[in-house]
Amino acid sequence: MDTMKQALGLTGNDRMEVMIDIKDRFLGGTLDLETARTLLKEKIGTCTPDEFAYGEQQLKGSYTDEEITHRMDDLLELFDGILIRANNEYPEHHPLTVYLNEINAMEQQLTEMEALLQAPHFILNPWLGVYDALTTWRTHLARKQNQLYPVLERYGFDRPTKIMWTFDDAVRDAISESKQLLESGKESEFLAKQADVIDIIRDLNNKEKEVLIPTAWKLLQDSDFITMSQGDHEIGFAFIAPPPFYKGRPDAEPKNLGVASTNVGHVITQHNHADVENHENTQLGGTGNPTALLQELAQLVGKYGINGSPEQTHDLAVGSLTIEQIKLIFKFLPVDITFVDENDLVRFYNDTKHRIFPRSSNIIGRIVQNCHPKKSLPLVQEIIDSFKAGRQDYAEMWINKPDLFIHIEYIAVRNEEGQFKGILEMVQDCTHIRSLSGSRKELIWEGANSAYHAVDHIDYKHVRQEDNPTSTAEQNTVSESAPQPTVQDNASQSRVYENDLGLTGDTKLFPLFDIIPGLKDHMIHINPNFKMLNSPLAKIMKHKATLSMVAERGEMTLDALIQAILAFKHKNQ
Repeated sequence: MDTMKQALGLTGNDRMEVMIDIKDRFLGGTLDLETARTLLKEKIGTCTPDEFAYGEQQLKGSYTDEEITHRMDDLLELFDGILIRANNEYPEHHPLTVYLNEINAMEQQLTEMEALLQAPHFILNPWLGVYDALTTWRTHLARKQNQLYPVLERYGFDRPTKIMWTFDDAVRDAISESKQLLESGKESEFLAKQADVIDIIRDLNNKEKEVLIPTAWKLLQDSDFITMSQGDHEIGFAFIAPPPFYKGRPDAEPKNLGVASTNVGHVITQHNHADVENHENTQLGGTGNPTALLQELAQLVGKYGINGSPEQTHDLAVGSLTIEQIKLIFKFLPVDITFVDENDLVRFYNDTKHRIFPRSSNIIGRIVQNCHPKKSLPLVQEIIDSFKAGRQDYAEMWINKPDLFIHIEYIAVRNEEGQFKGILEMVQDCTHIRSLSGSRKELIWEGANSAYHAVDHIDYKHVRQEDNPTSTAEQNTVSESAPQPTVQDNASQSRVYENDLGLTGDTKLFPLFDIIPGLKDHMIHINPNFKMLNSPLAKIMKHKATLSMVAERGEMTLDALIQAILAFKHKNQ
């Protein structure tokens, strides 16, 4: 906790103890609202967002996360007129700026929803468009949970992040439930729910703007945000085009934290199906100092004899491999794996291009309890407890959605003496496997003729989006004034190619990858923003992304995108 207090500049601030005491007595029922608020005004006057957050963290020993979550609105009411707004100016492309830009975009969606609620008649298509857009908000929430929260926790700020995650889940569930009602034709139930949906989203937005973002700005180092920006691009963005990478402030100075403790923890995975009971934070390496980490690595290298040339092989249980070969094997495994050690610390995940659920390097060493929604806690805790006690060695679950079947396995890892050494999680997209039938002894190659991609069922000339009213006008609008990235194909700049595929703004992008071999890998050369096609966000986009949507996200015109695709096709015929 000293790290958090020092980073926030609250060391020696006696006001904090007074504020925490009043909050504690208010929550305990010994002070009513008006009396507590009067005392706060008399004793502390005003309170900054980071002071409020620190006070919330300090209540950890007195109240459970669930109690604080249920009383959060009461606490905000208590600080009404006392909690002052931070007037921070965040740098361009800064991760916090990006969060605010997404929140502003969400507010536009909420305004549109309010207008639709005031309409004299219910019209299906605009509502479908709104909820098609709202489903992308998962990406905003996932980025907070996998990027911002882990970094905050390293500074001792873990209580508010858990509480915020509960609010995140409430928003995600409200959007999902409303969309199901809408698509199932339950008009009355849907409309009755929308005012609450708007309120719960707006409430979370305000909590982010008023407390979470200002506290993160004051608490974290500029270097934290630089690293965060890299992971943000891996996960993706909601409503907005991917911004340039944040490269830091020239005038940024490191905070003097002394020996900063890096709070680490436990994780199984982060796909909202598993969580665990909170354990005490554990020190990994004793410090967050890169030098100390290198020293530890050097010791490990010496202990296990992992040195010498890159070509040096290392004996394994069966066979021997170089370090490079081991890395490549993990990189190209057709499944996602995550390893959690015997202390419930995330030690490893394989960073493959096909990754199903979002990951970033910030989960390494994170407490598992801080990586999952609270409602999933009992399930994963049961897995962990059963494996550690030796009652079980294997568990599985699966996620079955339209056009998607995900299989998840948990395997207890034990040494030759039978001692528990951790948990291996394996996640596999089995959608294609489940579609197979009969027998086939001939090889199936990935590409234009691959049965895997079911190209035989695609009309090459008319690869169009199905009659689907879910796309909003904004999604299908081409920004003619947007800056045009340089297309990395000289041919496309020297001539105009015949649109022999009949490409339009409504053409779906992903089926084109089957028609034009190599196009998916080439997209990043058309526009660097298309790196997202190899990120977890692609899973969301796969069945809906049209050329208009992709062009807008890449901040280029539709015509430029179509010509770049046709140029690549012509070049590789």
